[in-house]
Amino acid sequence: MGVNEQIHQIADRIMYLRDAMDMTQEEVAQRIGVSLEEYRKYEIGQTDIPISVIYATSAVLGVDATELLSGEAPRMADYSITRKGQGIAIQRHEGYEFEALATNFKGRDKEPMIVTLSPSEAMPRLLVHGGQEFNYVLEGKIGVILGEKVLELSAGDSIYFKPSIPHGQIALEGNAKFLTIIDKE
Repeated sequence: MGVNEQIHQIADRIMYLRDAMDMTQEEVAQRIGVSLEEYRKYEIGQTDIPISVIYATSAVLGVDATELLSGEAPRMADYSITRKGQGIAIQRHEGYEFEALATNFKGRDKEPMIVTLSPSEAMPRLLVHGGQEFNYVLEGKIGVILGEKVLELSAGDSIYFKPSIPHGQIALEGNAKFLTIIDKE
């Protein structure tokens, strides 16, 4: 599935759930902290939806983010196993792919994902969200943009930070892969 198709599917799910909850676009936009114009672009699939906005929207709509991303609700309450390469693939930006690892666990408060980065000339869109975030480099070398700083991490290095600081990651010197765990707080 291509990035644009996935964006449109997520947008359709958001619109459907918003309508089912009898909420206006204005209400949802205000509650997730974005402008009405920006929200409308998300809901029609015109603009990529940042993962932080997906989390915020799912909370407002009273569903797990997995439902917006995949169309299915988590089912497991005691444990959930994700076999190698079997996580839900989420393509957010060109050269930036997520593999969500715990989407079938109900009520989780952490979001573990493997992120694969391809080299890119463009700087990533910096994100801001609540909670806390942990990144552990599995392969290659990444640059973690944290505010005005670019911190270089190699395989085996990790960083724990407040994601309320504008942040993003870039591949340095070829492809890179890291584990991220986001506390959705």
